[in-house]
Amino acid sequence: MRHKPITINGKTLEIPVVQGGMGIGISLGGLAGAVAKEGGAGTISVSQIGYLEPDFYTNTLEANKRAIHKEMKKAREIAPKGIIGCNIMVAMNHYEENVKEIIAAGADFIVSGAGLPVKLPAYTKGSDIAIAPIVSTEKSANVILKYWDKKYGRTADFVVIEGPKAGGHLGFTKEQLEEYDGAAYDAEIRKIIAVIKRYEEKYATEIPVVVGGGISNREEAVHAMELGADAVQVASRFVTTKECDADEKYKQAYIDAGKEDIIIVKSPVGMPGRAIRNPFMERIATEGRIPPKQCLNCIHTCNPAETPYCITDALIQAAKGNTDNALLFCGAKAYEAKKMETVKEVMDSFRII
Repeated sequence: MRHKPITINGKTLEIPVVQGGMGIGISLGGLAGAVAKEGGAGTISVSQIGYLEPDFYTNTLEANKRAIHKEMKKAREIAPKGIIGCNIMVAMNHYEENVKEIIAAGADFIVSGAGLPVKLPAYTKGSDIAIAPIVSTEKSANVILKYWDKKYGRTADFVVIEGPKAGGHLGFTKEQLEEYDGAAYDAEIRKIIAVIKRYEEKYATEIPVVVGGGISNREEAVHAMELGADAVQVASRFVTTKECDADEKYKQAYIDAGKEDIIIVKSPVGMPGRAIRNPFMERIATEGRIPPKQCLNCIHTCNPAETPYCITDALIQAAKGNTDNALLFCGAKAYEAKKMETVKEVMDSFRII
């Protein structure tokens, strides 16, 4: 099938693939730039992006702000004319400061989830950056688009629909994860798109729909487009690429994982998450919690005295390759990775003619 070209911030997406944001430190400037160079939209995750800065533990906010510029510069050097944006979690503390830093760094778009980004239009007012909420249900799409319409008199530049097979934090209850099999969630996608169409008509504009969650090949992308998507979001498939910013041991964990190793875990963010079973997760299951050694005040939904573990530390350990003592976020089909690839090989496999 031939896809209808979409634009993000005035730039045309050559291949209908938006690379999903993966933090901490999995999708930085290297991966985002490589995807943008091949005609997709590259996404830098800004979640604790400054973890490699020397003053990260003593001056976290400034380290993160500095790193946003560094990673965007890296991506732009790889793909000067490409589409490059950032993913930011609503649950992060210093959300507004980081949004403004993303704009200052020259990103083309912001994708925001792990909560509803109700204030994102206020924080981006006066800029030309494209903004996109992540939604998972008809209800969440209704809530955010209605709020933006009533409060700010605007709508989304595009919408990302993340399904139950996505990796990392999931916008579903455990019950919904069981309820939404393939056919049931296909129906939900159609309902979400119907909501989006109402705001397209009201604002006389096109609002591209990007569908993600367990999409790992061309056939799944075609299916998403048959449901009404304009592009797909792909994340886990890019982990096992040469250009991915993660440590090689993290990539190898995907290759070594079996289907039975992909599990649903409890996250300090307060949402279910999907990750690879490892000694760290087994320790949490046995001991109940691993008290944080140091609180970085990273997310407003976390209580250090009660949290099962420090999500920042667990994800940093993953990015650095300490895979036995880490949270290894992944999508439902991460176990399908059997070899290392290049970003070009992955992007070529998604070409829809």
